[in-house]
Amino acid sequence: MKIITLRQFMNLFSGQNSKTITEFIKNAHVKSGDRIIPLQQYIKDRDIPKTDIQLLYDHIINRHEYLERFYNKSLQPKTPIHIDDAAMPISNMNNDQKTPYKNIIRNLHYSDILQKTKSGLDNLPTFFDVLNDLYKKEIIDYKILTPSARHYIKEGRIGSVFSSYYFRASIMNPYIVYSLEKRVLKGERVFSPTLGWTSYAYGFLECDEVVEYVATDVIPKVCNVTREFCETYYPQKTVDIYCEPSEQLLYNQSFMNKYREHFDVVFFSPPYYELEKYPGAKQSTNQYSTYEEWLDKYWSATIQLSYSVLKKGGRLCYIISSYGCSGSTTCKHINLITDMNTITKKWFSFIRTIPMNNKNVHVTSESHRETGEKIVLFVKQ
Repeated sequence: MKIITLRQFMNLFSGQNSKTITEFIKNAHVKSGDRIIPLQQYIKDRDIPKTDIQLLYDHIINRHEYLERFYNKSLQPKTPIHIDDAAMPISNMNNDQKTPYKNIIRNLHYSDILQKTKSGLDNLPTFFDVLNDLYKKEIIDYKILTPSARHYIKEGRIGSVFSSYYFRASIMNPYIVYSLEKRVLKGERVFSPTLGWTSYAYGFLECDEVVEYVATDVIPKVCNVTREFCETYYPQKTVDIYCEPSEQLLYNQSFMNKYREHFDVVFFSPPYYELEKYPGAKQSTNQYSTYEEWLDKYWSATIQLSYSVLKKGGRLCYIISSYGCSGSTTCKHINLITDMNTITKKWFSFIRTIPMNNKNVHVTSESHRETGEKIVLFVKQ
C-alpha cells in the first residue's frame, strides 16, 4: 500500500515554463473543445486584459503554493487514521462533514479518482488533465479564462475555479459509513457489492462490533489496495476481497456455498449508471448496452445476490440519487431512485429513506436539484 507524499505529488506537475510573461503569451495555447488556439490570438479576440494573464502566469510559476494547499487539504492522511469522532446523528447525515477522513482514500487512489475516472454526462476534462496541461504544457482550458474564473483568480481563489469546473470522481466519506453502522445498521458481518474506493472497508472496520467484512469490485487496483489497507490497519478482523462483478457472484457456487444467509448487512453505493465512467473493461455500464439491460442484468442480479447472502432480518442499505441533464438533447433524465427501488421491493421490505447532504454530487435531475442523495434502507423478511 503506497501513500503519495507531498514531494511526490508536487513532482507530478514539475516542468519548464516560459521565463517571462511576454514569452508565455507567445508560447501558450488555449484549449476549447477539440481546438487549440494560440493564447495571443485568444486574448485579442476576447479583449482579455494582460493583467489577468499576468496573474495566471504568476500562479503557474508559483504553483507549488497551490499544490501544497491542495495536498494538505485533500490528500494528507489523518494520523492516526482511526475515526475518533462520535457517529453523526441520522437527522444530519452529511458527506461533507469531517472530510479529512476522506483524505487517505483520495491519496491511495489519487490517479483513478483525479484523472482516470471520467464524467459520463458532459465532456468535462478531469482535474489532473487540466493541471497537467496548464503546468507542464502551458495549455489553458478555456474555462480558466472566462470572466467568472478570472474574477476568482484576482481574489486569489484559483482553487475554486479548479474545483468548480473540472471533474473528480465522487468519494463516500468513511465517516458516513461508520455513522450508519453505529446508528442504524449495527451488523457484525458485512458484505459490499462494490468497494467504493476502500471507503466502505474503512468505515465498517473502524467499528468494534464489525468482525467480518467481505466485498467485491471490478477494478483490480482498488481490490488490491483495499486488501492491503485492511491487512495493514485491521489484521485482527476477517476480511475477504473478491475481484469480479457482483452480478456474477450470484452464480459463483463456491462463494454462495460459503456466504449464503451469512451476513447481517449489505451496504454499498451502486454506480449511478453513466454518471461516472470508471476505469476497467468489466464495469457494468460497459457490459450492458442499454439502461434497461443494466437494470435487469446488473441491478436485479445484485439485489438477488444481496438477498441470498443476508440472514433473515438482515438489512440492505444503499445510497443513490436520480440525475439528468438540464437543456441537453444528448442525455435523458434517469430516475434511478424509482427504478432501482422498484426492483429491490420485489425481494425486500422497505424501511425508510434518510436524506444525505452532499454538496459535491455532480449532476442532478431537473426535479431533484437539492445538493444531496438518498440513503435507502430495506430488510429481508
